Amino acid sequence: MSQRTKIKALLQSQQTEIDVTVKGWVRAFRSNRFIALNDGSTNNNIQIVVDFENTDPALLKRITVGAALSVQGKLIASLGKGQTVEVVANEIEILGDCDPETYPIQPKKHSLEFLRENAHLRFRTSTFGAIFRLRNSLAFAVHRFFQERGFVYLHTPIITASDAEGAGETFHVTNFDLNNIPKTDTGEIDFKQDFFGRPTNLTVSGQLEGELGAMALSDIYTFGPTFRAENSNTTRHLAEFWMIEPEVAFNDLVDNMDLAEDMLKYVIKYALDKNADDIEFLTQRLLEEEKTKPQNERSEMTLTEKLQFCLNNDFERLTYTEAIEILKESTPNKKKKFVYPVEGWGTDLQSEHERYLVEKHFKKPVILTDYPKEIKAFYMRQNDDGKTVRAMDILFPGIGEIVGGSQREERLDKLEQRMHEMGIPTQELWWYLDTRRFGSCPHAGFGLGFERLVLFVTGMGNIRDVIPFPRFPKNAEF
Repeated sequence: MSQRTKIKALLQSQQTEIDVTVKGWVRAFRSNRFIALNDGSTNNNIQIVVDFENTDPALLKRITVGAALSVQGKLIASLGKGQTVEVVANEIEILGDCDPETYPIQPKKHSLEFLRENAHLRFRTSTFGAIFRLRNSLAFAVHRFFQERGFVYLHTPIITASDAEGAGETFHVTNFDLNNIPKTDTGEIDFKQDFFGRPTNLTVSGQLEGELGAMALSDIYTFGPTFRAENSNTTRHLAEFWMIEPEVAFNDLVDNMDLAEDMLKYVIKYALDKNADDIEFLTQRLLEEEKTKPQNERSEMTLTEKLQFCLNNDFERLTYTEAIEILKESTPNKKKKFVYPVEGWGTDLQSEHERYLVEKHFKKPVILTDYPKEIKAFYMRQNDDGKTVRAMDILFPGIGEIVGGSQREERLDKLEQRMHEMGIPTQELWWYLDTRRFGSCPHAGFGLGFERLVLFVTGMGNIRDVIPFPRFPKNAEF
């Protein structure tokens, strides 16, 4: 089988009048003469010029949208608009037929809902090709960022006996026959007979185990799947998603904010440099979508401008207390435009409040710090005021919170006291508390929901469109 050249390389080629082999899927076939062929390496198709007179009519009939082809021919300068080169075919081989009557992905505009129902084929559209090439680049950039800074990539467990967030929204892991679950004499489930001999679940976060690694390796990060059994059908929630979680020994909250800001700017810049064509395609797609919206709902920035906006601005840093004062005095709050009115200190901020701070008040990304301890997790370092913790959230335009983190509570007595207050059994997390008993030190970390990052960089509106096979309530198809 002859060596193929990827379409992206051919379209960037400085050479012409050379023999090439190209393989891909038919996006369109015009006048039985011009095939638009795509192999996923780029959103741009290459035009194949077919010698209509000398090609077997039976073969021509099999060249349908979706069919897989191998084409040998000559790469020549193109006279047509929209491309610099094209391939004049000498030989066409059909590698896989595609029935035009039943193939769902036709060369027309499909709704995103329709494509979600056909998620196994949606990669073949220009929109999803661009999204998943960008997702790939962002994942690579995350690893590159941490590796360049000497971090150790640590694989934390997917099956765990702890619930790091304490929310109880976990998926149970068992090998019990669900029709015949063993019970104890008192009628409770006998977990001693289960595979791990105790209740276990799919992880909601690798953070607690990540801290164990940081207490020896100093700088670690995790990047893996996490799970929430939250019965939520919003455009921002998934039951299975990917998290990036660095943990750094000897870092305080300021170091943590610096690291998170640097990382976000690094990966966004990498995507802008590496995937300029894909971002431009998605920018144009969004502009078309914006035209259908009422004037007051249209975005003030294009996708590219929004990404540059994050690179070109230092993130505004302020405390939760300062943010509450701004929100309380804001016009939408006074005019009762917020769905959740801000009544005072202690309010749990909603996406509408976060977006107001970013998009309307500061007009730049925002980092909020020092939240009330009542609305934050047990492991966050308590401030001396007794009311707040050394937490930080990074807020982005159009999306609200994209990063959540904190300086961790390294003092054993304070941590145990907080766990007692929140009803978290210390005996179950004895191993976590050991890190505070043996050589404890200040440390900090954060979590970045990878899909939220991809959502931001692609400009998509629904998180189910930025993960290949979304998992959400009542759906585990494909």
